[in-house]
Amino acid sequence: MTRTTAYRCSRIFDGEKLHQNAALLVEDGCVSGICPASDIAGGIEVSDLGVGVLAPGLIDLQVNGGGGLMLGDAKSVDDIARICAAHLSLGTTALTPTLITDTPETTRRVVELGIRAWQEGVPGFHGLHLEGPHLFAGRKGAHDAGLIRKMTDDDLALYLEAAKALPSLIITLAPETVGGEQIARLAAAGVHVSLGHTGASYRLCREATEAGASLVTHLFNAMSPLQHREPGLVGAALDLGALSVGLIADGIHVDPAAIGIALRSKRGPGRIFLVTDAMSQTGTDVTSFMLGGREIFRRDGRLTLADGTLAGADIDLPASLKYLTDTVGLPLEEALAMVTSGPADVLGCPLGRLQAGRSADLVLLREDMAVDGVWLAGDRLSA
Repeated sequence: MTRTTAYRCSRIFDGEKLHQNAALLVEDGCVSGICPASDIAGGIEVSDLGVGVLAPGLIDLQVNGGGGLMLGDAKSVDDIARICAAHLSLGTTALTPTLITDTPETTRRVVELGIRAWQEGVPGFHGLHLEGPHLFAGRKGAHDAGLIRKMTDDDLALYLEAAKALPSLIITLAPETVGGEQIARLAAAGVHVSLGHTGASYRLCREATEAGASLVTHLFNAMSPLQHREPGLVGAALDLGALSVGLIADGIHVDPAAIGIALRSKRGPGRIFLVTDAMSQTGTDVTSFMLGGREIFRRDGRLTLADGTLAGADIDLPASLKYLTDTVGLPLEEALAMVTSGPADVLGCPLGRLQAGRSADLVLLREDMAVDGVWLAGDRLSA
């Protein structure tokens, strides 16, 4: 028997625009439409969500860990489920857990676990992001320089096979470390090649983009900066329409003025989307944790190594939305698109929009952007 529920809310965001005093119709776990709250047909179950914003579930394409666990330490599918669960509770209903630079053995283990997680339907899991190890050591950030290396034939074979079995695979690499032929093979197999942790010139970044690179990892951080005679990767990210760009909006990784400049500069087909670059502390109250044998300190919204090097971010997507709207001054519609339809379009997946036939993965945000409810396929998760 078909079950239809009308979720009434003061504002509903469909992935592109806000609907005032509207109702989202959900039929057997899928969206069937949006209508004015006054037009709900008789006999339909009504759930009144009050004042707030009902939106598609949030999407995060750079999540290093959560729930007290880094992806590199995962030993089972349950460990991946634990990471995803920490972010689900914060409104992120689709994520690509991210492995930072590690050994070939750890990379293979995580890829195999990711494939199993997808096969077993781990809630929230939507692929993997391998941030390294094929980076430029001169822009390593918190990555272990001893583990950064060239891409071998065995590495490439692993990635090509993984791309067949995963819903999405993102690989962050440096174009001075990985050649155009390898980038082209990855892109042809459906891998989303992201440029990052690089000192490459604008010309080299453009050549990598022409070979098939389509993303940029955490804009402004760990990359060649924009200069008037050498635009670097920052210049390429903002200039080339073929590149979509991840951005950390925590007020620490990027100054709000630089965020505003980037948003005004990045027009055309390429988009800027938000990522958290979250670490294992997400969903916990720990004040420090270990990363590859090094202690990471959590103080005043920052995660750093002992020498002060930033090591991921201590923020979630709802808090990022609040920062964009309150501090940067971005309209709510634009900010919401950067965590829903924007990253969904990057992956080319049917998420991020409240369109008929799509899974009713939802988040309810209050006026201060605090999460007040999360749904997967129309089922509300327990608090």
